[in-house]
Amino acid sequence: MSFRLKAISREDHLTFVRARAAVSHMQVPSWGDVKPDWRAESLGWFDESDRLVGVGLVLMRPLPKLKRYLAYVPEGPVIDWAAPDLERWLDPMLAYVKGRGAFSVKMGPPVVARRWSAEAVKAAIADPRARRLRDVEATTHEPGAFDLADRLRRLGWQQTEPAGEDGFAAGQPRYVFQVPFAGRSLEEVQRGLNQQWRRNIKKAEKAGVKVVRGGYEDLSAFYEIYVETAERDRFVPRPLSYFQRMWTALRAEDADRMRLYLARHEGEVLAAATMLTVGEHVWYSYGASTGRKREVQPNNAIQWRMMSDAHALGAGVYDFRGITDTLEESNHLLGLLRFKVGSGGEAVEYLGEWDFPLNKVLHKALDLYMSRR
Repeated sequence: MSFRLKAISREDHLTFVRARAAVSHMQVPSWGDVKPDWRAESLGWFDESDRLVGVGLVLMRPLPKLKRYLAYVPEGPVIDWAAPDLERWLDPMLAYVKGRGAFSVKMGPPVVARRWSAEAVKAAIADPRARRLRDVEATTHEPGAFDLADRLRRLGWQQTEPAGEDGFAAGQPRYVFQVPFAGRSLEEVQRGLNQQWRRNIKKAEKAGVKVVRGGYEDLSAFYEIYVETAERDRFVPRPLSYFQRMWTALRAEDADRMRLYLARHEGEVLAAATMLTVGEHVWYSYGASTGRKREVQPNNAIQWRMMSDAHALGAGVYDFRGITDTLEESNHLLGLLRFKVGSGGEAVEYLGEWDFPLNKVLHKALDLYMSRR
């Protein structure tokens, strides 16, 4: 028998999230306020005793000129992914969004498949035969993840392959880099940094780099060097209004949900970054740095301050978010991977994003549109 699913209040959604150690920042009610082009709803799963046992933030985006929607559940929903009868959870969701006019559903199960230690990633980068991280033997395989993938396929879900050479999908990254904090003192985390990181942190301190927390009024300083970063790293920048909306929406829900950090040297902002927190999971969300004065190492300084603050907040993991899957020297994102590897954490592969076409014709048309963007 399937669970009963219905729309729930933001308060009930947030109460459920607060009772869990880790939930994606894209599965809290306020994330819907960050995405005004999508219609957001909080969904709740109820058992036979009418007890709330799962939640999900679903974002609905209309097709141009049609009253049909793509339903997106980023890095969710928050359900029991180890349950053997997964259809009890997923079938009610499909029926609900279909009734709301959805032609296709995309979700991202927050389930880890494989992990590579920092040493394994460094060895893979140094190996000229290794072209992609996915083809390198993992340090650990998470039991049950590949069984879950098989069950999803049998239920009619289709796995979305990472698009392009860098391993990033059109939605959320399948490969991320994380530093485990649980059970480790800050001194142990510091000892896990590689020699270059520790040297650079000391160099920044000696040079007089000051890392401070910023406020709403400092988002414009962050944005100025974020645009410079976008040009250098070849990505399309979001508008300033997006970060202002993030700040207002997320912090209205929880004062620690979003923080802004700025690394200053002699009054000049050289690096800036946003940090997001939900429970025991902390993310380095957006980063920016100028090409000026790189010798004073502001990037290492700002990351170490954020990691230290995350540890003080009781974080179980510090998440650097997406990394490239491509290990070839010609890949412009390889330098960013090397930087993250220096933190001493691990590369993590999630199950990725999955689609369920409710209307195959419209779903195929969307696929064709996305492939031509």
